[in-house]
Amino acid sequence: MSSTMRLLASFVALMMAMGIGRFALTPQLPHLISEGQISLTAAGLVAAANYLGYLLGALDAMFAHRPAQVRKRLLAGLWLCVLLTLASFWAHGFWPHIALRLGTGIASAWVVVTLTGMTQHLAAQSRQPRLGALVFAGPGMGILLTGMLALGANLQGLGSAPLWLIYAAVALLMLLVIQPALPHPQPVPAHKATAQGATPGIGRLGLIYALYGVGYIIPATFMSQMASARFHGQWLADLFWPAFGLAAAMGVVLVSLRRPHHGSTARWLMATLWLQAAGVLACLLGSGAGLALGVLLCGTPFLACMQLVMQRSRELAPHATHRNAGLLTTCFALGQLSGPLLAALSNQFSASLQPALVVAASGLIIAGALLLRPATGRAGAADACVPTARH
Repeated sequence: MSSTMRLLASFVALMMAMGIGRFALTPQLPHLISEGQISLTAAGLVAAANYLGYLLGALDAMFAHRPAQVRKRLLAGLWLCVLLTLASFWAHGFWPHIALRLGTGIASAWVVVTLTGMTQHLAAQSRQPRLGALVFAGPGMGILLTGMLALGANLQGLGSAPLWLIYAAVALLMLLVIQPALPHPQPVPAHKATAQGATPGIGRLGLIYALYGVGYIIPATFMSQMASARFHGQWLADLFWPAFGLAAAMGVVLVSLRRPHHGSTARWLMATLWLQAAGVLACLLGSGAGLALGVLLCGTPFLACMQLVMQRSRELAPHATHRNAGLLTTCFALGQLSGPLLAALSNQFSASLQPALVVAASGLIIAGALLLRPATGRAGAADACVPTARH
């Protein structure tokens, strides 16, 4: 089977694992809250369980080096995304959703982490680096898909339970179509499996990525709920989440088509972080225009920022990509785990997400400022042309 077909299958796998497995909770939150299953404070804890699962799954996948181990996690993650989404149909209340979102977090991390390495290796072998980068528009298109399905279900007056069934059916169909075409893992060369010595600048990049995790995750988790509160449950509220996904996919395309040169990655990364900070602050306006601006400014840099962080890591240490990607994955997961917890505290003590949004925007501003001082590092010519994302 051609490498193009395998990269396309990976694109669809990321649509399913991220759009349904990981982010289907976002358009479901207004339903779960209005149905009395959880409160807004509890919603932050349910989201945190999803991101805790992502952290655990990412850490586990990092240490899977044998091809059989990688393949097992990829397939298990995809099937678990389907089965746990189906099981959500029968879930009711706080603890069942906590358990299921923890499981889908682990499953989606297995898919994302394993597919990242496989698709980038395949793209390099087939001399299709830009197509390998565009694979990571998949999560954005998955968000667009779940958002449009939610819009259709809401127009029909369906609640959360039927929507879980719709998501599970779509995920199953996608998986059955793509499974034969998924790429196969290759053994990790010894010189890439381990790296010697510390990498100058990688610690600061890890801090930047952790702050990004805190900053993006609050609007990414609560965008549908904020829109529902603003439009009082009208169908217009359901447009914001799919628009967020479409903007994220377009951001990947824009960054992938740029002409990279040495030193430009840090400036592009700084711009994406500060654009997201402006988007988070726009959400504080509380108006429809403010939320629309938040979708544009938060959504467009969402996945592009992840690409740029991983590309910057390769520029700093082109021969330590495996170790440093693992470190950055952990920093990012810790940051996004703290975001919903911050939102839960914000709502508990102020009955609003506004304090959490202010903290998130501040973190993104600081993260961008940390890039003002250049870090030492070098980039290989090939590395500079293969942007990627690990999440």
